[in-house]
Amino acid sequence: MALISGFIVGFIVGITLVLGFVLSENRRSHSRQRLAIATSALSKLSLDDLRKVFSNYKQPMPPWIVFSQSHKVSWMNQELRRIWPYVDQAASELARTIVEPILDQYKPPLISSLKFNKFTLGTVAPQFVGIGMVDDMENEVVMEIELEWDGNPSIILGVTTSFGVSLPIQVKNAAFAGIFRVIFKPLVKDLPCFGAIVYSLRRQKKLDFTLKVIGGDIKSVPGLAGAIDEMIKTAITDSLLWPVRQIVPIVPGDYSNLELRVVGTLHVKLVQAKDLLNKDLAGKSDPFARTFIRPIPSRMKRSKTQNNDLHPIWNEKYIFDVEDPSTQQLTVQVFDDEGVQASEFIGGALFPLKNLEPGVLKDVWLTLVKDLDNVKEHKYRGQVQVELLYHEHGTVNPYLKRKFPMTSLETLMTNSNGHPQQELQASPGKTLASPRRMDTSPQSFQPSHVDLVSPRIDEDDEFNRGVLTVTVIRAENLIAADTNGLADPYAVLRMKKSDQKIRTKVLNKTLQPEWNQTFDFVVEDAIHDMLIVEIWDHDTFGKDYMGRCALTLSRVVREEEYEEGYQLDGVKSGKIFLHMKWTSQPLSAHFGKF
Repeated sequence: MALISGFIVGFIVGITLVLGFVLSENRRSHSRQRLAIATSALSKLSLDDLRKVFSNYKQPMPPWIVFSQSHKVSWMNQELRRIWPYVDQAASELARTIVEPILDQYKPPLISSLKFNKFTLGTVAPQFVGIGMVDDMENEVVMEIELEWDGNPSIILGVTTSFGVSLPIQVKNAAFAGIFRVIFKPLVKDLPCFGAIVYSLRRQKKLDFTLKVIGGDIKSVPGLAGAIDEMIKTAITDSLLWPVRQIVPIVPGDYSNLELRVVGTLHVKLVQAKDLLNKDLAGKSDPFARTFIRPIPSRMKRSKTQNNDLHPIWNEKYIFDVEDPSTQQLTVQVFDDEGVQASEFIGGALFPLKNLEPGVLKDVWLTLVKDLDNVKEHKYRGQVQVELLYHEHGTVNPYLKRKFPMTSLETLMTNSNGHPQQELQASPGKTLASPRRMDTSPQSFQPSHVDLVSPRIDEDDEFNRGVLTVTVIRAENLIAADTNGLADPYAVLRMKKSDQKIRTKVLNKTLQPEWNQTFDFVVEDAIHDMLIVEIWDHDTFGKDYMGRCALTLSRVVREEEYEEGYQLDGVKSGKIFLHMKWTSQPLSAHFGKF
């Protein structure tokens, strides 16, 4: 019995152990599978994705979470520190040879000559923050490397001013952070398996340094510190910041296709801003805007200053060259003009060009933020409106997509004998605003050649004259302007550039007026003109402001007819509904330019 009992107990215990082992292995297998799936998904996340995932993480981000595993980055940093003394010697002489001619190209009028008296990168090596690969690239391998450097370089510039004063200027406390893009292209079958290396500064996060005159004060020469500071930063931006790239051939061949080239143009209309943050203690800000794609002074556009206005209307148009629409973005910065003092920054906004469809007009309101690298700021700084149109080179000019027939405006301006009329008459049932006198001399009606494929759309090539028909349909939810809680509203329509003005009838005691009145405006320059509609409350001894909306003519010129409701700016509530129609085509399509 003891033998049998022992056998049975041993059998049960053995079976139990085997089953427990199998279950344990199954659980471990499932755990490893889940871990493998999670690791695979995590490895595909970009740095921006990871930062979004850990945006609410209160502790410092784990070192392995940035770009790649920590042991890889740490290993590279350790090796770079070991070889840095040798890299410093080689790189310092190479940097002096490359950088000195570049700085000489960008030296301001205040500086007559500049050279390096001493140039070493110091003993502190840069740190790799992370390394990542860019996917979905054909016939190339793209790597992005994030670096940080708080160095102790020894750089002394020999500067001679235009006044003949020679100064040794030391560059101290250099700090840099940015992401470099390295491209191995094209891929070939022979070692080293790529034809050339292309490198560029994909994104500059930080560039700080201080300037000091050895044995003196740099402020002794007014404007010198600012001139050198701007010269260095402009040189780096213009010669290294993406989409600018440097090409290093590895295998002999023609790599001209890798060079930077303009592939399109971006037409930007800076329309207006609203609800801007007031930076003045007395009165209101005097805003102006600075617009650019590449942060180079020569390629930045500055608008006019609108004095004492938190709802400025600019309606200014700019044209920018585009080199890489997949990565470039439009930047709009709004400042408060302080005259001789430095302007105060109100806010800025970014718009990626990859969100544009070629040939399609896009009207967007951009929310201003204080820091473009931290868009989660909660303080409201206002909005800016821009209209964007991207045109690829070598494609049909979007303004010339169809043939232009004889138009109503041309018919109005010519009689049956083909001679120009001297006056324009309003259509039946419509009101014609008084236009400025147009040049209708026979010499102005000379035919001109129209090029249907244009590499660049200049303002002179745009067909922008015609008749704008506006129907003021109704308004709703207007603010109460009278003591009885109602208002006596009427609308004033004004063309900003030509200053044509007309008004609707007054509707008594209502906040939901229905006018249904139609007006015609003769427009000579639709590209730069705009319609401003203001609502007023009629009083016996005055009037009260009830809001406005400002509209460019870009949409109606392209769509020819539409109906839309617009929120009124400058008031708490109110909306006006308009029917817009562009009833004539460009005169220059038949008669040439006026």
